[in-house]
Amino acid sequence: MQDATVGTVVTLAGVRIARFSSDGAEPRFGLVGTADGVEVVATLAGDPMYAGVELTGDRHPVEDVRLLAPVIPRSKVVGIGRNYAEHAAELAHELPDQPLIFLKPNTSVIGPGDPIVYPAATSDLHHEGELAVVIGRICKDVAVERVAEVVRGYTVANDVTARDLQKQDATWARAKGYDSFCPIGPWIETDLDVSDLRITTTVGDEVRQDGRTSLMIFDVPTLVSYVSSVMTLLPGDLILTGTPAGVGPMVVGDRVSVTVDGIGTLVNPVVAHD
Repeated sequence: MQDATVGTVVTLAGVRIARFSSDGAEPRFGLVGTADGVEVVATLAGDPMYAGVELTGDRHPVEDVRLLAPVIPRSKVVGIGRNYAEHAAELAHELPDQPLIFLKPNTSVIGPGDPIVYPAATSDLHHEGELAVVIGRICKDVAVERVAEVVRGYTVANDVTARDLQKQDATWARAKGYDSFCPIGPWIETDLDVSDLRITTTVGDEVRQDGRTSLMIFDVPTLVSYVSSVMTLLPGDLILTGTPAGVGPMVVGDRVSVTVDGIGTLVNPVVAHD
C-alpha cells in the first residue's frame, strides 16, 4: 500500500469536541470538560475541523445545552459489515476475508436525543451499536502505521438497519440509508486507545449487545487503511467499525442507548413516521 497523502490540520489531542445549541442560537462547537465539579462546554469560535481551536470565553453547563451530532459529514459515512464473528454467525453470514464496506448518506446522521424515525416500508427495524472513527484530514492510501495521523477522534454510533429491506435488496443502501438511520454522539473523543473498549446497547432496561472492540475481525488501523485505499477520505467523514452480536428489533416508543467505554452514551427514542 502506498504512503499516506495527508492535508494540513491543527492537531487536537486529549479533548472532547461537541457541537451544541443553546437559547435558540445557531449550532456552535465547543470543548467539553469539568469546571468546579460541573461538566461544561467551552464555546469555540469556529469549526475545529477546519479553523483550529479558539476559545471565545463563553461556556455553559452541559445539562443546559442541547448536544447535536458532533460532526455532519460533508462527504460520506462508510459502514463496515460483519466485522464481529458472533454477529456474522447470528445472521448466518460467512466471515469476510477483507473488510466489507457500504455507504450511508450524510442525511442519515442525527444527534443525541434526536428521534429515529420508523419508516412505513419496514416492519423489522434493528439497532446496531458501534464505535465510529472521525477522519480529520484529507487522505488516500494511508499505511496502517500512519492511520493515527489522519484520525481526528472517535464517537458512538447506531447503524440503524431495516433488516427485512436488507434481505430484500441486492444492496444495503435502502436498508441503512433512511433519514435518522445514523445517530452519532454525544461528542468526539480525540485521545483514546480503541483496541479493547466495551460496547453495550440497551433498549429500555434490557441489555441487548455487550461486546468489545478487541473482538473485531479487522481492527481500526486496518479498516481506515483499507477504506482509504478505495476512496479518498475527507475531514469529517465517518467510518462505522461494525457491530457486536446481539442486534435486534426496535419498536416505536423504545429508547435506545449505545455506550462505548471512554466516550459516553448515545440515547435516541424511536418514533413513528408521520
